[in-house]
Amino acid sequence: MISYLTSTDMSIIAFIGVIFAFALTCIAIAKLNKFLPKDLGRQFAVDGKLSAGKPRGAGIIFIFTFVISALLFSQINTEIAIYLVLIVIEMLTGYFDDAAEKPWGEYLKGALDFAVAIVVAVVYLHFNSSTITFAIFGGSVNIPPVVFGILTVILVWVSINVTNCSDGVDGLSGTLTIITIMTFFVLDSVLKIADSFNYCILLFAVCLLGYLWYNATPSKLLMGDAGSRAMGIFIAICALKSQSPFIYILAGLVLIIDGGLGLVKVSLLRFLKIHILKNTTTPIHDHVRKKLGWSNAQVVFRFAIIQIVVSLATVYLAMI
Repeated sequence: MISYLTSTDMSIIAFIGVIFAFALTCIAIAKLNKFLPKDLGRQFAVDGKLSAGKPRGAGIIFIFTFVISALLFSQINTEIAIYLVLIVIEMLTGYFDDAAEKPWGEYLKGALDFAVAIVVAVVYLHFNSSTITFAIFGGSVNIPPVVFGILTVILVWVSINVTNCSDGVDGLSGTLTIITIMTFFVLDSVLKIADSFNYCILLFAVCLLGYLWYNATPSKLLMGDAGSRAMGIFIAICALKSQSPFIYILAGLVLIIDGGLGLVKVSLLRFLKIHILKNTTTPIHDHVRKKLGWSNAQVVFRFAIIQIVVSLATVYLAMI
C-alpha cells in the first residue's frame, strides 16, 4: 500500500509517527512503571544510594515503544528488521540483569555483547559493502570484509559498554545519546545518504525524550541496563549506516570519554596490573561531581554543551 502513497502522504505519516512515538512512550511509562523492578542503589557511585527504591529498567518500555512505532510508521526492510530484533535482545539482556536479585557477572554480559556484535557485523556485511567514507577528509576506502567485520565487532562492543558506563546521572546518558544519534541524522542528510533507517533515528530520539520527561533531575525512574545497552547498540548501527563509522569518535566523544576511561582504567589494572588515572574517579561524571562539586544538572548541561559543540564542528567539517 505504501507504494500508492504520495510524498506528501508519506510526510504526514512520518509526522504522525514521531508524535505517536513520543506520546506512546510517555503514556506507557506512566502506566507501566509500577511493574518495573526497584533500584537498590549503586554502592560505589557518587550519591548512588539516592536512587534506591526508584523503578529501574524503564528501557524495556521505551525500547518496545520504539520498535512498535518503527514497525507501524517506518519502511521496514529485512536488514532493519534484524537490527530491531538485535536491539530488543540487547535490551532484554540488560533488563534481566536489572530485575535479577544477584546482578549478572561482567564477563557474562561482555560475552553476550560480543555475540550480539558479531551478528551485527555479519548482517551489515550481508546487506552493505565494506567500503567506508571519510566524512571530514573526503574520499573512501574499501576494507577487506574480514577486517571490516572485526572493526565492526569492536565498534558495537565499545559503544554498548561506554554508553552503559555513562548511565549514572539523571538524564545524562539519554541526553548525550540523543545528541549523538541526531548528529548522525544530520550527517546522513549532509552526505546524501538516503536510507529508511534515518527515520528510525528520529523515532528513537523522541522515545528517549519521552523517557527523559520522567528521568530529568530529580528522576522518577531509571532506564537501567535495559536502556543503556540498547542505546549503545543503536548508536553503533547509526555509525555503520552513516557509511562513515569512524565519525563515531566525534559524534559520541563525550560518551566515549565519560564511560570509556573507566573501562580502560579497570581493564589495565585487572589484566596488566597497570594503574592509571589514580587521582581520577571514573566514570568522569562521578569525578566532576565528587572532585569539582558539580550538581547533577550541571553535569548534564555541561556534558551536553560539550557534545553539541563537537557535533556542530563535525557537521560543519563534513559540509565543506
